[in-house]
Amino acid sequence: MTRILMVGIRASALDYSKLPPGLDEAIMTERIEAGFGATIAAGFDAVSCLIGTSPDEAESEIRAAFSRDRLGLVMVGGGIRMVPDYTELFERVINTCSSESPGIPFCFNTSPETTLDALRRHIQP
Repeated sequence: MTRILMVGIRASALDYSKLPPGLDEAIMTERIEAGFGATIAAGFDAVSCLIGTSPDEAESEIRAAFSRDRLGLVMVGGGIRMVPDYTELFERVINTCSSESPGIPFCFNTSPETTLDALRRHIQP
């Protein structure tokens, strides 16, 4: 079975002033946990890699994840891609994953609730 690295920003690291109104750390934590739980419940083999917004720290955390597991797909969360201030972070995530596993496929969600759709475009549990 393909093991998935699910990369997203920790709810505690998000800048909520850049996100839609009504979102806060408690709500995002719940949504992230529910999305990951649904992934596991659906039968996918996934590991969570929640990162901060520092590109250097994110690179280190991602390299550590690749050193622990043999990974076959990377799912990158929408929070990393959709906030312009995180463009450098997004680049570092992609480049680090590609460096650690050349040719690894990527998929992208738009929210924790669309994670299963993103995964199913690439693999089945």
